[in-house]
Amino acid sequence: MTSATLSPPLADLIRRLDAAVAENDDEVRCRTVKRVLTDVVSQSADLLEAPFLEPRPERYARRLLHLDPSRRYSVLAMVWNVGQGTPLHDHSGIWCVECVYQGRIRVTSYSVRGGDPENGVVQFSRETEVLAGPAEAGALIPPFEYHVLANAGDQPAVTIHVYGGEMTSCHIYEPVEAGWRRRYRALEYTP
Repeated sequence: MTSATLSPPLADLIRRLDAAVAENDDEVRCRTVKRVLTDVVSQSADLLEAPFLEPRPERYARRLLHLDPSRRYSVLAMVWNVGQGTPLHDHSGIWCVECVYQGRIRVTSYSVRGGDPENGVVQFSRETEVLAGPAEAGALIPPFEYHVLANAGDQPAVTIHVYGGEMTSCHIYEPVEAGWRRRYRALEYTP
């Protein structure tokens, strides 16, 4: 999707994000992106058009809204049907700001506490669990990027994610006897 096909509220968001990502420090950049997202989401009920709000029955939808031509950032809408969520995963070393657009999302954060890189098994400590509603946002800055997202309500939920580039893959972590086994996962966009 290019800026020429964006709705006016989404075009305004992109204009504001272009300025926000110009910061050189990830912490400052994420704080600024978070402020932009929460401001725009709290003031624009018509930010996303109907096709971007449709859930998928088999798994959460991941829809590209904008990819910066210089690849400094990307903006995605994710739609979570009732009961849908992610496995424990990382962000491949890419910063991210996630903001709830509709519904409620549960975010459970983890930190690495050890492991055996030779066999791909990691130990995690559960850190925090947050229930977030519309216009509430959080940031992930590597190495603090391990988490699980899940719909926490009885209606579909929608989140908007701004990544520090295009996230085309990540690692998911599956529970095993000795901890969590790391697996590569290619990420695709949902039509």
